Amino acid sequence: MSLQGRTALVTGSTQGIGLAIAEALARAGAQVVLHGIEAPEQGAPIAERLQAAHGTRTAYVQANLMRADEAAALVERASAALAPVDILVNNAGIQHTCGIAEFPAERWDAILAVNLSSAFHTMKAAVSGMRARGWGRIVNIASVHGLVASVNKGAYLAAKHGLVGLSKGVALETAAEGITVNCICPGWTNTALIQPQIDARAALHGGDRQAGIRDLLREKQPNLTMAEPSQLGEVAVFLCSAAAAGITGVSLPVDGGWTAQ
Repeated sequence: MSLQGRTALVTGSTQGIGLAIAEALARAGAQVVLHGIEAPEQGAPIAERLQAAHGTRTAYVQANLMRADEAAALVERASAALAPVDILVNNAGIQHTCGIAEFPAERWDAILAVNLSSAFHTMKAAVSGMRARGWGRIVNIASVHGLVASVNKGAYLAAKHGLVGLSKGVALETAAEGITVNCICPGWTNTALIQPQIDARAALHGGDRQAGIRDLLREKQPNLTMAEPSQLGEVAVFLCSAAAAGITGVSLPVDGGWTAQ
């Protein structure tokens, strides 16, 4: 599944799932632009380590995806840093959990901006170039919560359900143009994003983190195993490969059976 000659932009890729996807794409031969909110002196060394490990060109671009103008300019900036973007992975995401009656309006706005609107802006910016070259891959990291609901996650649910719908629509618009648009929908994954939920469950078990994890997984994820970010990286590489050229508009759960219930 070689991606030699392709250039990828991965949002939110200085840690967690995004970094694992960037690593997997680089391993497959793609040039990779990493993105984050960290200052260049913090983000650039992460890109440099990736380049040294996999022998492919990398770059780092800083942008605040809560700002529409910065999200809209990100693809152009990534192209200037390396080459026109053939592969776009919208991974950046934030979370806040509480009931709707107490949900802060500013957190709603922030989650919708980062988890949904930024993907609209980057996809809009990337599609024209992909059309002109007759090839493109867009992989949006949604969530199992783009397919089913849980309590106290209203903004996250709205954003991820919206991302799934947006992806289907753009997949139909581009289906005959050599471009595919798909979502990966992870269940519980071993990242910092879910640490607050693990901590809350661990507190119910006297601070036992492993007991908290088991409690969290038992409620939703039948295989009782958190996915590793590296596994999601390999799924992303597959969706970008020639083998997946006929797959577009799908939302692929990587959820240990969560949505099979």
